[in-house]
Amino acid sequence: MEKLTDKQIEQLQKYSRETEALYSEYATKDGDAVRMHGDTPLDPLRSQFGRDADRIINCKFFNRGADKTQVFSFRKNDDITRRSSHVQLVSRIARRIGKALRLNLELIEAIAIGHDIGHTPFGHAGEGILSDLYFAHAGKYFNHNVHSVRVLNLISHNNLTLQTLDGIICHCGEKVDEKYTPAPLPKPEEFYKIFEDCYTQENAVKKLRPATLEGCVVRLSDMIAYIGKDRQDAMFSLDMNLNFSATTLGMRNAEIIENITNDVIANSMDKPYLSLSSDVFDAIESYKAENNEKIYKLPAVRDPYNNVIRPMTEKMYEKLRNDIINENTNSIIYKHYLYDGYVISNYFGDNTKKGYIISTEPDDLVTDFIASMTDDYFLDAFAQLFPDDELNNKVKIIGYFDKL
Repeated sequence: MEKLTDKQIEQLQKYSRETEALYSEYATKDGDAVRMHGDTPLDPLRSQFGRDADRIINCKFFNRGADKTQVFSFRKNDDITRRSSHVQLVSRIARRIGKALRLNLELIEAIAIGHDIGHTPFGHAGEGILSDLYFAHAGKYFNHNVHSVRVLNLISHNNLTLQTLDGIICHCGEKVDEKYTPAPLPKPEEFYKIFEDCYTQENAVKKLRPATLEGCVVRLSDMIAYIGKDRQDAMFSLDMNLNFSATTLGMRNAEIIENITNDVIANSMDKPYLSLSSDVFDAIESYKAENNEKIYKLPAVRDPYNNVIRPMTEKMYEKLRNDIINENTNSIIYKHYLYDGYVISNYFGDNTKKGYIISTEPDDLVTDFIASMTDDYFLDAFAQLFPDDELNNKVKIIGYFDKL
């Protein structure tokens, strides 16, 4: 097996220095990286943030995004966006913006591919249901961005950089701004305080602001990735004419992405912030409001979550919680989650000295398990736990040939 020679390593290091010399003065440099749990040896083939990206994509929970739906569940349709394809689209949009602005593309990729790893099954509807139960039992709020940090930093022991974790926890782009200015980078202990506050303070998550320009790019790209794609998915999923309004952004998803992306780049080059022109900002606000009325609030979209998934989650949560309290090691939460060899050592091993201090209260473990589920696994798990429950018959999956 061949190894890199000293000369080859020197050439790779020289190339990295030359690449970094082309960065904007506002970009995050590799030397700025702060590891959360102690430094790791330098790697001539990978930057600090490139190593983060590798660790995220190889995390056990990353694969599950392929069967976590965004807005439209209960459909066998390969053209509808899943969490994993959304993540890839965010990464591509963000890298395009970042390249034009001469930012750190490795950091952008790490934040982008990790930003939704903590998402629940059944999209934001599933997230809201789980948060309601978590708060009712433990007084804590569930937010997928915060849980992504818990998954990557604590449950999986990935020892990511502070910059990557900050970008992930601050990525939510539900509220669009005309201008995105990075906040000061917190110290690790300050970051953990922010992380904990998001569980106990209802509005803490709304105050988060990325500490790097790369994090700001991913936050805006997250919105760019779904605003038109949700419309495209709606056309595939709903048997009705939605009559979306035409604006300067265009009607097709590709047009929307192209027009917003170009506007961001044109208004943000050589600046310490991201900016949108006022007309594009207004058009985005209009699109989001229309999506809310014509897609997200539709009974055909909302009712299956409210009438079926919510009572299913309530029953599953209570059952799994009792299994933890009563130490029922035959339960699926032990056999499929805690005792699978990968997770249990990270939860219950001697991790205090390493800095991995993780809560293992029953409600935290149940929430971790449910959040980790894919849509299909959730439905199968419910059927396994409650085989005779009538809710099993209320799940209506639209097949590929049902409309023929």
